[in-house]
Amino acid sequence: MKTIRQPSELVAAGRPVAVAIGVFDGVHLGHRAVIGRMIAAARQRDGLGVVVTFDRHPNAVVAPDRTPPALQSLAQRLRVFAELGADATWCIHFDAAFSRHTGEQFVRDLVGGFGWVTAVCVGSGFQFGHRRQGNVALLERLGAELGFVTEAVEPLRVEGQIVSSTLVREFIGRGALEAARRLLGRPYALAGEVVRGAQLGRQLGFPTANLDVRGRVLPPHGVYAAQVPQPEGILGAVMNLGVRPTVDARPAMPHLEVHLLDTERDLYGQELEVVPVARLRDEVRFDSLEALRAQIARDVIAARRTLRLPLASDAPADGMPP
Repeated sequence: MKTIRQPSELVAAGRPVAVAIGVFDGVHLGHRAVIGRMIAAARQRDGLGVVVTFDRHPNAVVAPDRTPPALQSLAQRLRVFAELGADATWCIHFDAAFSRHTGEQFVRDLVGGFGWVTAVCVGSGFQFGHRRQGNVALLERLGAELGFVTEAVEPLRVEGQIVSSTLVREFIGRGALEAARRLLGRPYALAGEVVRGAQLGRQLGFPTANLDVRGRVLPPHGVYAAQVPQPEGILGAVMNLGVRPTVDARPAMPHLEVHLLDTERDLYGQELEVVPVARLRDEVRFDSLEALRAQIARDVIAARRTLRLPLASDAPADGMPP
């Protein structure tokens, strides 16, 4: 899949274009229905299917105090678009200047930029443009003039509930990760850039990757058995999310630390994706670093058992640290 910053970067070679427009935070089942409709419309005309989205939530610019925590990083969203079969994603840089574009101006720029748009797919409640004045009715009116069909996809329900990013955030915040998975259509995964920490994990014998997850939806604090997708396969891990009460005397922003099992590698500057599989315990304060080290060793054994990984050759049979 190609990621473009302007429609002119897409080389359509005379083929028609179908687009799906939205923030698509989380790319949940409802979003997948919109994108699936777009891809079907593109294939019917031997055209190209393009997701049109933004590099940040629009509220981050127009209403910062009402910006919801993100379910995914931009890189995660782009990966899912590619997995769903999109040929390209137009990732719009959303800034103050763009926020002043009217809905009509946006649509005319979109059609003019791609040259030949045959279908525009959105959720039925989609609003866009300055002060959210654009809607499905505007798309239908402009479609009649500019030659595209508007496909408005109705909300999807799962177990009687309308699938929405807001509901997914609520489930994750409560720790209901299985419920979140049902709405997402895949396991919930956190992702962030690996940044340098205090190296305490390495000193304790359990080196960790520290992830920058500012602005993201987070599950309840605690220790989790987790999985980390890598090019060579899925790695097991222990994930700690919290404020590190044993080493930080004052309350701090939440830290996300990941200890990879059976491997050690330099990940600084890379984005790492982590799938929490099961919560092992609460975050607690220990009286000493030695007590913390002993508990981490037990957490590693518990994670291995949860993930059905073999115990390390030096792990005692009773599950206590060496």
